[in-house]
Amino acid sequence: MFLIDNILVDENIVNTPFLCELSKCKGACCTVKGGQGAPLLDEEITLLENSIKPASKYLSERSKAEIAKHGSWEGAPGEYTTVCIDDADCVFVYYEGDVAKCAIEKAYFEGQNEFRKPLSCHLFPVRITDFHGDYLYYDTFDECKPALEHGARQNVHIPETVKEALIRAYGEEWYGKLNILVQDRKQSQSH
Repeated sequence: MFLIDNILVDENIVNTPFLCELSKCKGACCTVKGGQGAPLLDEEITLLENSIKPASKYLSERSKAEIAKHGSWEGAPGEYTTVCIDDADCVFVYYEGDVAKCAIEKAYFEGQNEFRKPLSCHLFPVRITDFHGDYLYYDTFDECKPALEHGARQNVHIPETVKEALIRAYGEEWYGKLNILVQDRKQSQSH
């Protein structure tokens, strides 16, 4: 593990090649069966609620009906998650062909929403837990095997893949310190 400022980082984040390949995984991170939807920060609930209208133009009638009936989130403070349909698709999923994508993010990139998407989605496959402060770890999913293979081929590691999200969460300076570790590891592995 590494301690960067007051953030604890699991070594697997630094050492693991990972680069999403949507044509192979089909956006599985948005449709994983079982468990709960995407973890939400307490302060993201209002942002999520405000995202329903701009995202709805990309959502299926099924998703819109689910949001109307059950809302877009569930849980209690510190444990909120997005609602899932049939214990799989996040309620904000829309499809481009056979690839699951985020309607909130689509609205954001179309300039219709100020909220890009929940931080947990943006950081995926990195997860944050509390260990007397933030502890970042790599959450493995079988569905992400293509990303591991693609990352290895391209020599891209998890922090490089989720750079924007890490900067969003912890800032440029913090990311720079993490990136030094990644580049040092990559250099030592190439010798």
